Amino acid sequence: MTSLAMAAKPSRRSRLTTWGSEQLDLIVTPILGVALAILLATVWFYSDFDATTERILEPSQLARQAYQQLYLAFFSTILVIVVAVPVGILVTREHAPRIKDGMVTVLGLGQAIPAYGLIVLFFVWLGAGAFTVIVALATFALLPVLRNTIVGLEQVDRSVIEAGKGMGMTGWQRLKGVELPLAVPVIVAGIRTAVVINVGMASLAFLIGGGGLGETINAGLKLNRPSAIFVGAALVALIALSFDFVGGLAQRHLRPKGV
Repeated sequence: MTSLAMAAKPSRRSRLTTWGSEQLDLIVTPILGVALAILLATVWFYSDFDATTERILEPSQLARQAYQQLYLAFFSTILVIVVAVPVGILVTREHAPRIKDGMVTVLGLGQAIPAYGLIVLFFVWLGAGAFTVIVALATFALLPVLRNTIVGLEQVDRSVIEAGKGMGMTGWQRLKGVELPLAVPVIVAGIRTAVVINVGMASLAFLIGGGGLGETINAGLKLNRPSAIFVGAALVALIALSFDFVGGLAQRHLRPKGV
């Protein structure tokens, strides 16, 4: 980290507060995950499944659906990052068009559309399949990452940026060496939100042939099998908690030292 970025570091009390909240986050999430996994294992091994429930919860079928859920969530999040972070950087640059407020408003309205409706709209446009689901999920989850990128970059102390200019740093050098390092924690927080959104929404992928654990949940609902519903929902929650925990680790280790 550059001396300019170090100069912009928060107070000791602020750092301690942030460190404490991050530590708590990295402790609570695994505890919730382990508790849910234990409950899931208890239901799996000690429930008396009938023939219909056993067909719904066939292990190879669950493994396929879990893989599809992971695939959809992962690549939709990658697409969100590839689009939202560069756009967020662009609209915060000097002399850039003042479009960020309108962009955030439009994406906010997009998030107001129910997830089911958004997926159906993309189905009409792009047809069935995993690609359609990935694009729909990315569109729905763009706002948190874009907004956090903008907020993270705009919260950097302007005096630090001006000092960089005075030292002869180019715009790229200031972005790379000062602004992005200080904005990383906020940006990663937005990415964590997007991941959780994508994991949950991926459960609707089955509606347009995208697979996922929504198939198991839907079958349990249609056939009135509460055990199948719980297993499918618990697996979705475990995937979301796992992604969120990895995001928490990234948020902690990508934070510049002393910030």
